[in-house]
Amino acid sequence: MTTVTAPPPPRAGAAEDGRRDSGPRDRARRRRRIIAVAFVLPALLLLGALVVYPVLFSVGRSFFDASGTEFVGGGNYAEMFRDPATLTAIRNSAIWVVVAPTLLTGLGLILAVLVEKVRWATAFKLLLFMPMAVSFLAAGIIFRLAYEEDPDKGVLNAAVVGVHDVFQDSSSYPKARAREGQGLEKRPDGSYGTAGTVSPGQSVALGFVGVPPKELPADAKPAAGGTAGPKDLAGTVYLDFTPGGGGRPGAVDAGERGLPGMTVEAVRDGKSVATATTAADGTFRFPGLGAGAYTVRLPAENFAPPYEGVSWLGPALVTPAIIGAYLWIWTGFAMVLIGAGLSSLPRDALEAARMDGANEWQVFRRITVPLLAPVLTVVFVTLVINVMKVFDLIYIIAPGPVQEDATVLATQMWLVSFGGGNNQGLGSALGVLLLLLVIPAMVFNVRRFRRSQS
Repeated sequence: MTTVTAPPPPRAGAAEDGRRDSGPRDRARRRRRIIAVAFVLPALLLLGALVVYPVLFSVGRSFFDASGTEFVGGGNYAEMFRDPATLTAIRNSAIWVVVAPTLLTGLGLILAVLVEKVRWATAFKLLLFMPMAVSFLAAGIIFRLAYEEDPDKGVLNAAVVGVHDVFQDSSSYPKARAREGQGLEKRPDGSYGTAGTVSPGQSVALGFVGVPPKELPADAKPAAGGTAGPKDLAGTVYLDFTPGGGGRPGAVDAGERGLPGMTVEAVRDGKSVATATTAADGTFRFPGLGAGAYTVRLPAENFAPPYEGVSWLGPALVTPAIIGAYLWIWTGFAMVLIGAGLSSLPRDALEAARMDGANEWQVFRRITVPLLAPVLTVVFVTLVINVMKVFDLIYIIAPGPVQEDATVLATQMWLVSFGGGNNQGLGSALGVLLLLLVIPAMVFNVRRFRRSQS
């Protein structure tokens, strides 16, 4: 038989003691909540004033016209996708989002792996990270100067022109032009030729002007009249300018100098039958020509302008050029973040792969990259968010005439609202579009951080 023992009756005053005990705990809990709110409230107020209110205001403003008085509904959003400039901005933003984060993540990964094998790794990292200390304004000015088309100002074009001139000679007389009325005609292809025909046994004087005497080649000598044999065609190409004045146009005078190094052709029936190069005194000779009528021609390459380099900031290359400046700034950031992830990898897995016979490329491709995938994803998404907001570099580097070719959503939003368009309704719609494009990447990044902390 089971005996059940009843619980003892409650002690008199126990309920009152419980109420007395819970009172201090409740007051302490309320005090902690008040302190927490006091600390959080300034941040919430700032967040509301600087983020929430502008977002809500922009959303509301996007439904009104340029003056902000007439409700247009979705008219601004429809206009946004009909405007060619906005479509260009969307296209360029897509190029930025695809190209810049991909290149930066790849460069950061490669440099982070290589830096581990460098003796002066810290100094190398510092050198690559230094551009992060430069403001976008200063970086834009630096690259605007570096991309200058004039080789005397732009360092990139100076290098390109220097390499080009090593492999291909440039013309010595880009400013030369024939003296009018002296028997030389300029052809449509840029070459010069005698107006009439000449025959073997004759010599011609081909005078040019437009070349400053100080810019003549160092080996240029006083011009001499060409002497032709019975079956030769001879002549002189010279600078028809007498220092100090005087002289006769179309005649070789004392003090006038020849133009050495010019290519001269004897042309018959439209075909070049002989070629010569002028000597230091400007003379040339075509020996052993057959009887007949010839035209003396100086090809266009004698007068070709010098190679000026690449138009980095032209409509075709302005976006890649600005992306290059962006890479210069942010490569160190990507390298440092990926390097931090690389330093936390389990070394035993890498060493085990090497002991199993894997070479460095196989270790990198099959071990390092898969283990670094979470870090690479975070870096890539962070750069995508940053790229969507890029403004300074484009506004500073792109010249005015090609600003529209380089524009992205952020610059287009500013140009439409304040840069001359003065249509803040359409600008607000662009801002809302930019926000909608950035939010998915932000949500993805936040979720990644939460998963990594759990």
